Amino acid sequence: MQEIELQKFQVEMEQIRSATMKLNAETMKIQAEAKWYPFVVLAGVIGAAIGIVKLFM
Repeated sequence: MQEIELQKFQVEMEQIRSATMKLNAETMKIQAEAKWYPFVVLAGVIGAAIGIVKLFM
């Protein structure tokens, strides 16, 4: 009986490890994308400013 419980525990631990690894990978991806966010916003602001200037010229 104990061996079955041990096997269940090991399976659950492997599922937890797998979920943790997936979350870590997603976190790293989001952090990498977040580094580019200020540049994207700045490009949008510059594009909007150029559009407004051209509108009034």
